[in-house]
Amino acid sequence: MTLPGRSLNLQAAVERYVAVMETLRVDNLAALDAVLTPEARFVDPFNDVHGIEAIRGVFAHGFEHCPGMRFQVFARAVDGQHALLRWRMTCDDSSTDLVIEGMSELTLAPDGRVAAHVDYWDPAAQLYERVPVLGWLLRRIRRRLAAPVARDGR
Repeated sequence: MTLPGRSLNLQAAVERYVAVMETLRVDNLAALDAVLTPEARFVDPFNDVHGIEAIRGVFAHGFEHCPGMRFQVFARAVDGQHALLRWRMTCDDSSTDLVIEGMSELTLAPDGRVAAHVDYWDPAAQLYERVPVLGWLLRRIRRRLAAPVARDGR
């Protein structure tokens, strides 16, 4: 979609953002500067920050704790100034074999840069359940709260 009076193709802007995210590494976090507005907001289950420097800090922290962190976007939809991305984050370093799947909602500024990036994913199912005692407790709670149909598969 092209904005009235602008030659910017928002689909192309989303693809640029995806390319940055899929090639993001600890040594090229400055690549975010080209695809985020200066006051951009980033939200995930653990963070809610504003500004490129703070967003770079979130990713630097992620790479510190997961040196092999990689993102793969496997589905996207663009509607006006909003985009949805379905993604997989892997952490395949030698200490953990973590895979997290989620969705991001992007709000695009008129110039095509991302003004807000909000991640939606389930830390209980994808992270906390990997912790031995906590995982057992969360799986038990999940089973108790599940509808009877969900428990027996019918």
